[in-house]
Amino acid sequence: MVVSLLEVVGHEMYNRFFSPRYRETGYNRSSSHNLRGDCSTMSNSVPDEGEVTIAAHRDAEFETLCAHWGEDRALYRGAVVPPIYQNSLFTYPDFNTRFEQLGNPDNYDYTRYSNPTTEIAEAKIAALEGGEKARCFGSGMGAISGAILSCVKAGDHVVCVDSIYGPTRLFLVNYLNRFQVETTFVDGVDPLEWQSACRPNTRVFMLESPSSLIMRQQDLGAVAAIARERGISTICDNSWASPLFQRPIEFGIDIVVHSATKYLAGHSDIVAGVAVGRADRLQRMVEQEGCLLGAVLDPFAAWLLIRGIRTLPIRMERHERSARTIATRLAEHPAVSRVFYPGLAQDSQGDLTRRQLRGCSGLLTIQLADRRKQAMATFVDRLKYFGIGCSWGGFESLVVPVTVLAKRIDEVGGDVWLARLHIGLEGVEDLWDDLAHALASN
Repeated sequence: MVVSLLEVVGHEMYNRFFSPRYRETGYNRSSSHNLRGDCSTMSNSVPDEGEVTIAAHRDAEFETLCAHWGEDRALYRGAVVPPIYQNSLFTYPDFNTRFEQLGNPDNYDYTRYSNPTTEIAEAKIAALEGGEKARCFGSGMGAISGAILSCVKAGDHVVCVDSIYGPTRLFLVNYLNRFQVETTFVDGVDPLEWQSACRPNTRVFMLESPSSLIMRQQDLGAVAAIARERGISTICDNSWASPLFQRPIEFGIDIVVHSATKYLAGHSDIVAGVAVGRADRLQRMVEQEGCLLGAVLDPFAAWLLIRGIRTLPIRMERHERSARTIATRLAEHPAVSRVFYPGLAQDSQGDLTRRQLRGCSGLLTIQLADRRKQAMATFVDRLKYFGIGCSWGGFESLVVPVTVLAKRIDEVGGDVWLARLHIGLEGVEDLWDDLAHALASN
């Protein structure tokens, strides 16, 4: 039996690779229905007869955006799950096409610059955050450092919240300081602190709200207004809340960054980061920090990120429900002296929480009544379901013991032991029994 090439690869693939039309256009994203890294609305073009497509609009509900935005099944033969473009480069059909398309931002050329799989993740996250464009990176620090570097040059000044993520602080103090970029750290709760810390050469306000470990919030709208008056760029790490519970761009923030390793991916199986903002600003970041620094997200990791985003809403709702239950019980437990969690009714920033947050995640921190190191060690070692690990945002519950300066939590003295808890997707009563058993030793 003789089988033709057309029968083997199908009409769509045959036309794409061997028709005169393909030889004229090459791989050009602008001709696709909806494989775009920016957040334009889906194309209104009518699919060819027999194509399977699905529409999602920018004003669709959050859950619908998670499920469908950035995808067009007509491009991959009706497959419910997009394929993985696990390749390093894209070839051209002829000499002229190669040189015509080089430098075209809508052209696929090399995965360090762009990749169809990665762009689906970028389009989804941009829509979820309310931004125009997103750029994925190989880690959260890739996104954070890329965002900061896109805003500063030698001799500039940064103002940063004091309780920022540790590696971000190290990047500002130990790395950028080599290029005469100075940083002033502020408590950040009072917007006037940001204003007072400004210098003529201040170029960036670096926020994280709620912030690492002690969950301290900044008034995003007020800080953004101060920055805007002075031509200062604002960057906010939104990893704790996820775009489901907070969208900093709505408050005037210029660039939102995430450790996508955490809630966006949600399965503790990839390391990823993302930056979101205005299309022109992000395009410059793609061409400079994105391409030249090389912190590229692998296409397979991008595919796993897409999978994680689909279940983001239901996972976050479960994280929140369990964390609120456990935080409330911990606040009433005699072995616990303090709980850091914006979701508590008695939280000192309750008014700000109601203005900025639509919900709270599964990450909280506790201080034991017994402040000795041995008491913390005993508590941690008695836990069964909480693994000892530095990350968070996955399906699993985690604990990490840390020390902070007492003044960081408005106390006097030296170092203070805290335990950060990530409340995972296990049964809430199982988790509470585990914590109660560990606390009984204190």
